Amino acid sequence: MARNDEKEAGEPFWMRPLSELTRAQWEKLCDGCGRCCLVKLEDEDSGEIYHTSVGCDLLDGETGRCRDYAGRQTKVPDCVRLTLKALAGIPWLPPTCAYRLRAEDKPLPDWHPLLTGDPASVHTAGVSVRGRVAAHEQEVETDDLPNFIVLWPKRWPRRKKGRAA
Repeated sequence: MARNDEKEAGEPFWMRPLSELTRAQWEKLCDGCGRCCLVKLEDEDSGEIYHTSVGCDLLDGETGRCRDYAGRQTKVPDCVRLTLKALAGIPWLPPTCAYRLRAEDKPLPDWHPLLTGDPASVHTAGVSVRGRVAAHEQEVETDDLPNFIVLWPKRWPRRKKGRAA
């Protein structure tokens, strides 16, 4: 369950509108799945976004976290800093993304670490990139990226047997 320091007036901070969150609360909303750190391709004609199993060079494929979060924008100039303003213009966030869900006024999924109190719950639920990063960006030629297109980042994880649907 959520820790007391994450609640105010009985309401968990993640249930409030995104515009009311502090910077620290905003950062805690990330579940650590790493899906947003996968290389994406955009079809020039249709505008459709395709996720690949190729990770940003700073993505740790075992933890789903950035190896240098504080310095990421210096080392990876096209790394997107997710802000409330930027959120509306980012069509490629996965459907499981807490920022996307809360922007749509939807609740966090039951496996979210803020609800479980366990940072590993995102991995246990099969949501994260853990063990799914085939290569890093500098290891793959741009022309070869279509060979790494995967569907799972755009999908919700399958429910495990014995869990409520």
